[in-house]
Amino acid sequence: MVLKIQFAQVAAVAQDSIMNLTEPVVEGINVWDLALKGGWIMLVLALLSVVGVYIFFERFSVLRKAMKRNPLFMERIHDNVKDDDIKSATNYCRNENTPVSRVIEKGLKNFRLSADAIRETVDNSANLEVAILEKGLPILSTIAAVGPMIGFLGTVTGMVQAFWEMSNAGNNIDVSLLSGGIYEAMITTVGGLIVGIIAIFAYNYLVTLVDKVQNDLEAQIISFMEIVHEKKENK
Repeated sequence: MVLKIQFAQVAAVAQDSIMNLTEPVVEGINVWDLALKGGWIMLVLALLSVVGVYIFFERFSVLRKAMKRNPLFMERIHDNVKDDDIKSATNYCRNENTPVSRVIEKGLKNFRLSADAIRETVDNSANLEVAILEKGLPILSTIAAVGPMIGFLGTVTGMVQAFWEMSNAGNNIDVSLLSGGIYEAMITTVGGLIVGIIAIFAYNYLVTLVDKVQNDLEAQIISFMEIVHEKKENK
């Protein structure tokens, strides 16, 4: 009987301990409150993130339009050039209004030149189109690199603040005196890394899309130059 009573007491104590462990000891973390504790550095990171998001979606929209391809485009150009109807081919390119069509239009406008001169013209035009597509990407790359550095700057300033308050407190050091600086140090590091990681992924994705458009441009230029050589040889 004594053993049963002792076992029941032990079980009750264990149950109370388990209940105490499962009870929350701290309140839930409020992300907004934490961000505010990061100080002015978080405002800079927020501004960088807004600029990065804008550049990503704006460039993504432009590149999506640039990647649209008409499978009958070069066939139509070939038929018009074969019939010596350069004007219709030029108007067709103008109506398409894509990077590929603008490059081919440039070549058609200089169709009276030699094949080598036409190739140089379309290559220069293609380089210009790629440069236009890459607009804003250097800024996004800069955000990816600078974001973590600004976060680390907040870490340094936060630790300086913490040590400053510690030195002024003398022997009356209280954890609450140091919490502000430590919060700033840790939160800005996290914020900077988040901004930098997202920005680098966004940048690399956009660069991949630009490469796809550039590869398509090169392929279409090769097809166009075949049409040019065919027409020049048959004259």
